[in-house]
Amino acid sequence: MALNSRPNLRQIATELGLSVTTVSRALKDGPEVHPDTIERVKAAANAAGYVPNLHGRALRTGLTRTLTAILPMETRDYLSDIAKLPLIEGMTLAARESGYSLSVYSTTPEEDPQENLARLIQLGGADGIVITRMVSNDPRIPYLLERGIPFIAFGRTGSALDYAFVDVDNEGIAFDATRMLLDKGCRRIALQLLTRDDQYSAARLAGYTKAMDAAGKAIDPQMIGQEDFTMEASEGWISRLLDMPDPPTGLVCANELGLLGALGATRRKGLVVGRDFHIVVRDSTHMCRYLSVPLIAHVVDMVAIGRSLVEGLIRQIEAPDAPRIQQVVEGKVEHMAGV
Repeated sequence: MALNSRPNLRQIATELGLSVTTVSRALKDGPEVHPDTIERVKAAANAAGYVPNLHGRALRTGLTRTLTAILPMETRDYLSDIAKLPLIEGMTLAARESGYSLSVYSTTPEEDPQENLARLIQLGGADGIVITRMVSNDPRIPYLLERGIPFIAFGRTGSALDYAFVDVDNEGIAFDATRMLLDKGCRRIALQLLTRDDQYSAARLAGYTKAMDAAGKAIDPQMIGQEDFTMEASEGWISRLLDMPDPPTGLVCANELGLLGALGATRRKGLVVGRDFHIVVRDSTHMCRYLSVPLIAHVVDMVAIGRSLVEGLIRQIEAPDAPRIQQVVEGKVEHMAGV
């Protein structure tokens, strides 16, 4: 085999005295090929540094075995996207194990999701798409369904359309968090939301409202915060609430960064978390286990969610008539620091 040339099937076949067809089938573990021959072919291919020609395969099958996940940046602040790391890890591992590669299409917060999706489809090159940051009756759902493009959503939209999704039970988590704070005697409870109008925030607000209504507690709009909660923004918001004449004594916290900001605010006010102020937080990174602060966390396995997203997407690509995956994941309650 010529030095510095890219090895191909014909070269491997010539070297082993086999047909190109036999070599091709052996590399795919074809049942019609003797196991000894498969072993010989794979050994020769590995020694030669053979890599399948993805472009040629795409021309033959119409598939590139490439998936794309659209992941908008949360804010322009550092650390703002920390929860995406385990999600990307899960998606990457699941894609690799199934013989696919994963590309991440990152967008800025102010970009229009519909325009980004249309641009990505125009560029081509992906067999299926993962979409995130869902809004009510998200227009991307019918757009993709009408074009027959395989996709899966991280989140639900309230739409009656039949589409694949994996979601977190954000309403249930917020309901449980509010109820647990009420059980601790918290009369005034703050709710931290994130991006306005997305389904994540809408579900959390619904769960909070349901728990407060069930307890006969009035909802004070001042207790509901909705903005880009970086650590700094969270600290500022909680500080303003604690300066009120009738401040909250409990917080349903959006995520780990919101939690770090809240801890900074309570520390500056001289409050002791777990005694003067109670927090229930959603934890997607297991960070809360290492803070040594008495709080309650709803832990969500984002690696498993990433795996489910990719597995559901690949099912659509390879078995388009199979039922679409529709999965809702609950948070696992963990009491930190002996609470």
